[in-house]
Amino acid sequence: QDVQKESEPHVYLSKEEVKEKIQSYNSSVTDKLKMTLNANGIYTGFIKVQMELCRPITVQSSQSQGRCAHSNNETAFYLPDGCVNTLHISSTNTVREVIEALLKKFFVADNPAKFALYKRCHKEDQVYTCKLSDREHPLYLRLVAGPRTEMLSFVLREHETGEVMWEAFTIPELQNFLRILDKEENEQLQILKKRYAAYRDKLEEALTGVWKPG
Repeated sequence: QDVQKESEPHVYLSKEEVKEKIQSYNSSVTDKLKMTLNANGIYTGFIKVQMELCRPITVQSSQSQGRCAHSNNETAFYLPDGCVNTLHISSTNTVREVIEALLKKFFVADNPAKFALYKRCHKEDQVYTCKLSDREHPLYLRLVAGPRTEMLSFVLREHETGEVMWEAFTIPELQNFLRILDKEENEQLQILKKRYAAYRDKLEEALTGVWKPG
């Protein structure tokens, strides 16, 4: 179960400290996703972001996969559970820029303000989840925590944590959501009908055996 935790203060590192941490980081990397320190002090590297979206996203593409409903050149569909995306970013990139880059990579047409980036840490058999502010730098957090995702991982979620703010969605988006819900309702209805039809056949077969003459 996730536990909310206050943001930790940003500790500014000297160029020499950054160099040492990057060397230590790269020596622990097992997936070849190393960091690179440039002459100007800016460093680049990779972060992995898990997509935990409960609602469908709207993309401008005709080749989307998954359960979808179409409206003009836009498609609303659910991302598969456990989808993880890898981004190459720099130490100057903020949380807001990372969110925008993720949405651009998926051709998502939704407003970036609908989403938030969280960091998830495992400490003392507990899972701590904290929403990052738009001005924080994910690559710095990755560097400080090290490459192990069980120590720190990033998660993209819908920004709203309470009741859904439907007024933030456009009319085409809402219409697509209704089409998806109608399709899912029909699919579940067909599943139930088949299940009870099979149950009825078995029950009638059993009754026939009980009342069979002789």
